[in-house]
Amino acid sequence: MKLNPYLHFDGRCREAFAFYAATFHGAITMIATYGESPMCADLPAAIKDRVMHAQLDVGDQVLMGSDSPDDSPSTPAGFSISLNVESVADAERVYAALADGAVIRMPLQPTFWSARFGMLTDRFGIPWMVNCALPPA
Repeated sequence: MKLNPYLHFDGRCREAFAFYAATFHGAITMIATYGESPMCADLPAAIKDRVMHAQLDVGDQVLMGSDSPDDSPSTPAGFSISLNVESVADAERVYAALADGAVIRMPLQPTFWSARFGMLTDRFGIPWMVNCALPPA
């Protein structure tokens, strides 16, 4: 079993997934718009370019998302996506990229449980935690 986060955006899904693909060194394996769906003829023109489904593969992990079909997506609350990276350099690179235009909740720093840990809400409104474990004793 795998748990795959599914993110919702207000018209910025394509932009967010391009950013995440570059930041996480992943590959977008699918982007489909509402206008490409079988229900296209029944949809308002204003939503046809919105993303109905996107998939980003990062190693064996999958991140999925879409744009709300209207102007009222839910605001993310009660969760964060936790990224666990292998090195301090990766933690610093990923955190710096996500921090551009973000609301910083905890700067990236050493903690008693990690070589680096930080929290932020990125420019797309998605909450992240970046963690780099301490080396084994």
